[in-house]
Amino acid sequence: MYSQTLELSHSNTQRTLKLKNQTQNMELKTKIHAEDGKQEIFIIREFDLPVELLFKAYTEAELFEQWMGTKVTKFENQPHGSYRFETSNPQGEVMFSANGTIHDIVQNEKIIRTFQMENTPFPAQIEFLTFEKLTGNTSKITIQTIYKSIDFRDQHLKMPFAQGINMAHNRLQELFK
Repeated sequence: MYSQTLELSHSNTQRTLKLKNQTQNMELKTKIHAEDGKQEIFIIREFDLPVELLFKAYTEAELFEQWMGTKVTKFENQPHGSYRFETSNPQGEVMFSANGTIHDIVQNEKIIRTFQMENTPFPAQIEFLTFEKLTGNTSKITIQTIYKSIDFRDQHLKMPFAQGINMAHNRLQELFK
């Protein structure tokens, strides 16, 4: 269905993970940038949505469930609040769960939080979500994720999370049409 290719850019030795839909042979809209020798990635996506709606989609449990395809079990979007969500298969078995703590939140501007995938070898990550108004009806999110090590970051890049976040972002865009 989807494949991921790693394309090396000759400037700044920056790697840009570009995802392509093999069926339609088109580049997907959510970009993931991972620079060699750093333990971080940047996830960047522009939306045809006002920044206020984009922020709500990330902070209101009912909306988050719709576009992420997960069940929110806890969602305290305030400093020192926590969150938890899980994804189940059609038989109701939990296949994936994640949790974290909100460290800072400024409406329509930023969220700083930890992110922990449960029952995986990955330690907690810290995420800096920045919401940017481009025009009255367009916005951009930039998510900087910092891993404990370059090795953990590289292991995560080998997983299909990039396709998942792109599909989720596509659902987010469609949610408000």
